[in-house]
Amino acid sequence: MKVACAQFCHEGDRAASLDKAIEWMARAADQGADLIVFPELAFDFFFPQVRADARYFDWGEPIPGPTTERFQAAAAHHKIVTVINVFERAAPGRYYDASPVIDADGTLLGVSRMLHIAEEPGYNEKFYYWPGDTGWPVHQTKVGRVGVAICYDRHYPEHFRALALDGAELVVVPTATSTSAEAFMDVWEIEIQAAAVANQIFVAVANRAGIDGELDFFGRSFIAGPRGEVVARAGADKEELLLAELDLASLEEARRHLPFLRDLRYDLYGPRQDR
Repeated sequence: MKVACAQFCHEGDRAASLDKAIEWMARAADQGADLIVFPELAFDFFFPQVRADARYFDWGEPIPGPTTERFQAAAAHHKIVTVINVFERAAPGRYYDASPVIDADGTLLGVSRMLHIAEEPGYNEKFYYWPGDTGWPVHQTKVGRVGVAICYDRHYPEHFRALALDGAELVVVPTATSTSAEAFMDVWEIEIQAAAVANQIFVAVANRAGIDGELDFFGRSFIAGPRGEVVARAGADKEELLLAELDLASLEEARRHLPFLRDLRYDLYGPRQDR
């Protein structure tokens, strides 16, 4: 599987950003990519940096909806599995940070909604998002079994474990991580490498780049392998289409020598009444 992480800058309006994203899909496909993942809310101003402004609810759209359907058409045209991230309006007053997963023939395979919702400077997300209710779906794409961990979800080892136990070979992480989240910068690669080796999976992190409002998204998208190694790494601050060839057969080899999933002890991890 050849994976592309679109380290993407918002163009100032949705229409221009969408046009650019479709061009990047064509570029990725021309370079042999089987799958492309875009960052969190890549096609809009990152509005969660604004505290409690109800006007942004007007930006929500259904899935399927105009944005998803446009990417479905492009995915089918370029024959590339595509994971995007949008502000989903699921019902009146109910909104999610959501990632549609689109197969290489344009089929909408499903939607993963962000389960863990942040609330901190620059990320006032609890006002805008409901906690996700999709659980941990693993999507059977043309090129492999793909799970999603959206931005803040990546800080929870349980999220990766649930996806791995359901058969994920690759977990993609659409994120919008900025220099304001200094503590996250310190563990930017470490926690993903730990998740990859603990579950013997590939993890591809696609971050935004550039300044958007008050936030400076630092890029540094990367892909980690099943032994915790960094397979590929993008530069900081500027746009980049990061591509890497992933050998899914190496998951078998890693799990033979690092049988962490085999040796799980669920009988020990449940709640105890005497605690």
